Amino acid sequence: MILSGRHQEPPGFALLMVVIVLLVSLSAVNAQGRADSKTQFVDCSLLVAPEYPATWPTHPFPRFQLIHEQAIGPNSPFNIDVLLIDGNTGTQMDVPPHSVVRPELNREKSGPFGLAFTDKIEAWQFGGEACVIDVRDMLDNAPNGVSPLIMPAQVEAFEKQHRQLTFGDVVLFRSDYSDKYYRPFPDGHRYIADVVDRLAPGYPDPGPETMEFLATRGVMTLGTDSASMGPMPNLAEPTHYAGLRHGMIWTEGATNLSQLPPTGAFYCMLSPKHADGMYSETRVFAIVGGELPKRLIESTRNKRAVDLSPTLSMKMPVTNPGTLAGRHRQVYVKVDFLYSPDLDLWHHTHLMDATAGTHLVTPSFALPSEGTAVEYSPQVRGWLEEYEARYGKRGFSSRTTEQVPLEWTCGDARVVDVRSLVGTTDRAKWPSSPEVTVDRLKAYEKAHGEFSPWQIVIFQTGHIDEYLKPAPDDKGVWADPLAGKTEGWPTPGPDAIQYLRSKGIRCVATDAPDLGGVDPRRALMTYWALGSADMVGIEFLNNVGNVPDKSFFLFAPVRLRDAHASPGRAIALH
Repeated sequence: MILSGRHQEPPGFALLMVVIVLLVSLSAVNAQGRADSKTQFVDCSLLVAPEYPATWPTHPFPRFQLIHEQAIGPNSPFNIDVLLIDGNTGTQMDVPPHSVVRPELNREKSGPFGLAFTDKIEAWQFGGEACVIDVRDMLDNAPNGVSPLIMPAQVEAFEKQHRQLTFGDVVLFRSDYSDKYYRPFPDGHRYIADVVDRLAPGYPDPGPETMEFLATRGVMTLGTDSASMGPMPNLAEPTHYAGLRHGMIWTEGATNLSQLPPTGAFYCMLSPKHADGMYSETRVFAIVGGELPKRLIESTRNKRAVDLSPTLSMKMPVTNPGTLAGRHRQVYVKVDFLYSPDLDLWHHTHLMDATAGTHLVTPSFALPSEGTAVEYSPQVRGWLEEYEARYGKRGFSSRTTEQVPLEWTCGDARVVDVRSLVGTTDRAKWPSSPEVTVDRLKAYEKAHGEFSPWQIVIFQTGHIDEYLKPAPDDKGVWADPLAGKTEGWPTPGPDAIQYLRSKGIRCVATDAPDLGGVDPRRALMTYWALGSADMVGIEFLNNVGNVPDKSFFLFAPVRLRDAHASPGRAIALH
């Protein structure tokens, strides 16, 4: 929360701080932030960190790398991270082109779903009702290097005990494998490497017959807490093809499935939207208890979903190019490393800034950790003195991506249309962004009802919708506004951030490139205000205008340890 010790307080500021303190106290009592206190979020994702077996261990699959490219100091007021991350990292999502060949190749395994890459899967398919099939009796019950097979009989036994599976269900195979074996090295070799080397029993997995059986039930989404949906040593591809040819998608490397009931929970997987991806790193979670799961399950069964994330592509301006030489963020790069002749595709990894495309910014993005002595540049020191004189002491934070609760980034959507601000700045003062003021927020509340705690406030600027285009028409997103050739996108100022925090808002989102805007001084103050209030931001959305009233917003970043920002995927269910 915002700290005291300011040099000068504006009128009413002390009362505002009292309100914020009360709301923070209340959030500690009701951490779920829901009308129904029985609702809980269950994180089913593995932690991604270098000392864990997060990547496929055989040559030439690349290892995950988190590079702290810049730290808060004289050269940067932000903690800037770069990622080298393969789609087979940690908890991951497979889509049909992993095994189904593109139709134009006219091969034996060609089919229409050979074009269903990660950026083409419709948003409704990411979620549904979790149906947890308990196969714990199969764990370690096989020879070294061999997977015990989950067969249709076990699925039918689940149906006999509970109900018949149907369209809209997410079938989850629970063996507790990842819970037991996903450990830091050297113990972590047991997770995948020892199975590949036939030093330990394989992980339980469904055989091809089981995939065909589930297809007859209309199941389109699955998951396993094994390291792969592919039985070892030689049924991985047959099982993959048997399911993916029907258009299925699934989670590999889920965890914590013991916290889900056999039926009734809402399960969701949200992955960065990589262009032409055969698979992707993902974040999966479940929502259990209360009325919310029923509401979300009903939405996905009826395909009422809106995708809010633009596609990540080397052809698109998805990262900040900066305004001076050497100040750009790491561009988004697709790196081919292994050719698959059967698919006529390359396996690939990505090198990218952690804020590429739709992403989360944490409090630690702009705040140093407690006890850190920061030496800002003289210019930024002046901005900090100005900020603290008006808004109070800039805080500290060590809250990185993995420490942001999922319930902070999921909630009832409140879309605040600020497109009328476009064109309201003085051209002579560019680069500048129109500012969303407290008065505008109050006017919105007067017309649409007051903000409630834990809602997700989304600013609709229309900027990404209008300007996200491939080169050579790519300057409108970042380059021209940053250079002062065009107006910047509308952004909330620190006053607006503090007002929203006083209303119990924990997450603010935008369909603009970022929440800061093109004026570096004002942008930094907005991020200081967000961090000091222990709020998070979601940036680079699109399609926000298609979010109906009474929609539920879902966003989840990849679970990266020690990352100050992280890519993810946003959808809305209605």
